[in-house]
Amino acid sequence: MFNAAFYDSLGLMLFMLNPFLLIVYLIDLVEELDSKTFSIVLIRAALISGCCYITFAVLGNEIFDTLFKADFASFQIFGGIVFLITGIQYVFNGNKAMKKLRGEPKYVQGGIVMPIMVGPGTISASIIVGQRLSYPTAILIIVISLIVCISLVILLKYIYSAVKTKNEDLVLRYIDIIGRVAALLIGTFSIEMIMSGLKTWVAKF
Repeated sequence: MFNAAFYDSLGLMLFMLNPFLLIVYLIDLVEELDSKTFSIVLIRAALISGCCYITFAVLGNEIFDTLFKADFASFQIFGGIVFLITGIQYVFNGNKAMKKLRGEPKYVQGGIVMPIMVGPGTISASIIVGQRLSYPTAILIIVISLIVCISLVILLKYIYSAVKTKNEDLVLRYIDIIGRVAALLIGTFSIEMIMSGLKTWVAKF
């Protein structure tokens, strides 16, 4: 029923969303919110993110060329810088950095969306998926990816709550280490985004 492009695109979206990295970045919310509230907040953030993904999958580069009158390469450079700053802050400050970036609790859904769920990686992936496949199929991939990602994060929240009661110090230490390692990978990916944008931009001259 589905071809290789479908599964490649689905894998790309899931890789960029990365529920295992997302749970690390949201660890303070995992600790502070009960399971029901956490699930509601996450689902709302997923709905907002999904609208962004679908918009970029359908409109693609036209958003930058027509609406913003800017090259996609410029977005890659700026997005890479934002991700780089996020990674650096997490390396030195841990999950406190993410809490600071999200701002006040009443804006928590928007804080999860930007820059965690909607960033240069996920937006680029959405554009690529929209270019590879028909729009209905691209939208289907985005919906499936979000459902899988959010379901896994909610499941990890339940697992974390169950395990934490017996091994709180060990779990927190593990989460902190994984988060800082993930931040190093995010920083590396950010540099790649910046360099890719610079190469594309310079090639036009």
